[in-house]
Amino acid sequence: MTIDFFGKTLTSPLTIPSGIVTTATPIIQYFFDHVPQVGVITTKSIGPQPRAGYREPVLSQYAPGCFVNAVGLTNPGAERSVELLGELEVPADRFLLTSIFGGSVEEFVAVARLLAPVSDGLELNLSCPHAQGYGMAMGQDPDMVREITAAVKAAVDIPVIPKLTPNTPDIAAIAAAAVAGGADGLCAINTVGPGYTSAHGHPVLSNGEGGISGKGVLPTGLKCVREAAAAAGCPIIGCGGASSADDVRAYLDAGASVVGIGSALVGLTTQQIGAYFRDLEADLDGGDNAAEGHIRYDVDMRFRPVTLVSNERVCEDITLLTFDRGIDIEPGEFIYLWIPGLGEKPFSALCDDPFTLVSIAVGEFTGALLDLAPGTEAYVRGPHGIPVSPPQDAKIVCVAGGTGLAAVYQLARDYGDAEVFAGARSADRLYYLEQCRQIAAVHVATDDGSEGYRGVVTELLREYLAALPAAERDRLVFYNCGPAPMVHAAEAVQREFCAPSRIFSAIDYLTKCGVGICGACAAPDGRRLCVDGPFLAADGAVTDPT
Repeated sequence: MTIDFFGKTLTSPLTIPSGIVTTATPIIQYFFDHVPQVGVITTKSIGPQPRAGYREPVLSQYAPGCFVNAVGLTNPGAERSVELLGELEVPADRFLLTSIFGGSVEEFVAVARLLAPVSDGLELNLSCPHAQGYGMAMGQDPDMVREITAAVKAAVDIPVIPKLTPNTPDIAAIAAAAVAGGADGLCAINTVGPGYTSAHGHPVLSNGEGGISGKGVLPTGLKCVREAAAAAGCPIIGCGGASSADDVRAYLDAGASVVGIGSALVGLTTQQIGAYFRDLEADLDGGDNAAEGHIRYDVDMRFRPVTLVSNERVCEDITLLTFDRGIDIEPGEFIYLWIPGLGEKPFSALCDDPFTLVSIAVGEFTGALLDLAPGTEAYVRGPHGIPVSPPQDAKIVCVAGGTGLAAVYQLARDYGDAEVFAGARSADRLYYLEQCRQIAAVHVATDDGSEGYRGVVTELLREYLAALPAAERDRLVFYNCGPAPMVHAAEAVQREFCAPSRIFSAIDYLTKCGVGICGACAAPDGRRLCVDGPFLAADGAVTDPT
């Protein structure tokens, strides 16, 4: 289903709305290269300055397929975004729609001028419901919508598409104001709300409230598109709650030219998203409705209580936390630990029973864990990620640095025939070695030589591999976890002796939502750590967890 859209003939009338999945340039490039069924790629909203956004949790599920989110307009700022977007290779039959925001007319114009040269069109975020002073605060005022649209149109020579809020009594008036300001098209809608969710008596989102998305907003989205189309007479991108071909058809019937698929992608791996869009394209061509069978209505984001039993300090900035019960988790999966009022962060389970994790202080949340008192009630959600599945005849080699041992201990324990390589700057930063020695052969390296091999763990690994007969090396499967420099060094050594298809690595990328929607954990090749990993194959293969 090709479509003519502002001077380009596109592969498809589908897009992914701003802030969903395609939020980092590696992911955008992956979609350009491998998912032609998405004709319009929309970026995350970009503002004048870098913005960290809100602390996690940033996404909450209140019913299957229904969510509340407050990410907080996280972005690297306009100047850095120009560099990042400028590196993209945009196919001639695809459209890069760059979403922008500002706190004033002048900021909108400044950002627009910077980003227009690396964009096919600009989406004006006049509708975010949870960032004070931005988005919806402007988008509910027809005069402000008209003024911002006119100012941006006067500053750039590419299409300008204001994104409208549903949180207004008369969206037709807002649409008419945008067109009066010179809008080339419209996008409707952004999230509804704000709304509120709670768990165990506490608000889930760190911001307290956020925008409502997912299946439950479909009727609102359709109504708004129908009313905007009647008032505007220009191309409209319709989004909100669409997950099936029938939903897409309903948006097209309501007056949309392009239809966005957003929250329906929660929990889907990169491979599953590709399969979903291929089936959705076939449904639209053939009149079927099979693609919705891919949607993960079984994603579980509930929190379960755990109580801290012991907090054992390893060194100045590392601690072991042991809780009062076991958790159901397979090797390779991870969980989120949530402490209301403080936030949540992802962790591998160092041990599943009793549930034990290791934390290194790198920020406010992990710093607070150093002094978390026994008896503290916390909450766990998950597990998330894809369990590892080494071949039956494999000999497993685990390489860990920092808190990486937590990701590989259970793996070595459950699969056996394993060698564990643990690296640290000094002996006082090592932990859980006695438990490891009970289930695997353990090799230790410290930078200062205070325990084991003097030097980096990857050099110890090279010596081990060089001494192995070729037949033994052919059985090896590697699992690396730790800081990026260590993991990259380990992979480089392993590639000297073994095929990349036998190397799997989990790097400590930033992970926020845990279900693949926010894109914060993008790897350089476009895979997302939380749904495609955490252990990613070195040969770039995407995994089908089914």
